[in-house]
Amino acid sequence: MASVGEILGSQRVSEGRLATILAIGTANPPNCVDQTTYPDFYFRITNSEDKTKLKEKFARICKKTKINKRYMYLTEKILKENPNISTFMEPSLNARQDIVVVEVPKLGKEAAQKAITEWGEPKSKITHLIFCTNSGVDSPGADYRLTKLLGLHPSVKRYMLYQQGCSGGGVALRMAKDLAENNEGARVLVVCSEMIMVMNFRGPSEDHWQNLVGHMLLGDGAAAVIVGSNPMVGTEKPLFRLVSAAQTIIPDSDGAVVNSINEAGLIINMSPDIPYKVSENIEKGLMEVFDPLGINSDWNSIFWVVHPGGPAILDQIEAKLALTPEKLRSSRHVLSEYGNMASTCIFFILDEMRKYSAKEGLNSTGEGLDWGVMVAVGPGLTMETMVLHSVPIN
Repeated sequence: MASVGEILGSQRVSEGRLATILAIGTANPPNCVDQTTYPDFYFRITNSEDKTKLKEKFARICKKTKINKRYMYLTEKILKENPNISTFMEPSLNARQDIVVVEVPKLGKEAAQKAITEWGEPKSKITHLIFCTNSGVDSPGADYRLTKLLGLHPSVKRYMLYQQGCSGGGVALRMAKDLAENNEGARVLVVCSEMIMVMNFRGPSEDHWQNLVGHMLLGDGAAAVIVGSNPMVGTEKPLFRLVSAAQTIIPDSDGAVVNSINEAGLIINMSPDIPYKVSENIEKGLMEVFDPLGINSDWNSIFWVVHPGGPAILDQIEAKLALTPEKLRSSRHVLSEYGNMASTCIFFILDEMRKYSAKEGLNSTGEGLDWGVMVAVGPGLTMETMVLHSVPIN
């Protein structure tokens, strides 16, 4: 297997110039939802307890999600104050927007402050800000509001990503890599903040089962990372090197995931074929990023950061690539404890992985392995893939 230096030499990139994650911070709303009691809450708060058969089916499938708990900004009090949100298709976009425009940047601030504290450098050294969310759209956007909330310098270079779906974290990280490697001294703050349940919450409908699937899986959360090149020895602590990034559209996947915002909020349409389409195309996508680097494609010899869109996706990838059960441990842990938080999930997984590695006394942040891969799939279907290199744990 080639070394980092050999790979970068072939790409005419110095090892010091390689973009590196320097800190990670995460945050969730205070309202924690127990998956076992969620069906009772959901059908009660939406005045749908008469739909007994639908509730029974919903409860059965909730048990199969392998999710223990999730976090939601919405509470019973908020839902009672905004009754249209709890209906199936009543106009409610104004109420939803009033919440997310304010609260999404605030939750992002919480995660960003944790990342900045871990980083240990002054905020004035942040040169770029990338903000990603699927929760609402406004202008000036969440990037502008977060700049004000954090007290960043007014000249910080901002990039706003809306509606990138579950692959949004991968898109943001790919952009951060380009910015860090091509702007001397750049320190890029990446923030993904999701209150997707605010946008997607609505009453049940037997004619729109995809919406109920979202209610079983989705959760709210925010994550932030600091990305930069040439880490300062003694002051900055590298966590994961971002070696190579790629994006591709999965063939014959048009319409597999379609998200649209209308008067009733965010409407999510998902095909049941998603796990199959992802698993059938993942090895080709992996080889496209690994082969040019000369890295051995023994998929059990690397660590894995896979967006947990749902248990079926993880199961299908594991089976297709003949992965041993521990390979997707971090992804399954995040799904179990937080649900699918859209763009934020990959950062929660990286955070879980580096903490687990330290706790278990492993020699690197990638669960003791040098090389790894990040995979996130979003609407399109679009697959974001990034080759990662772990850093020794001091």
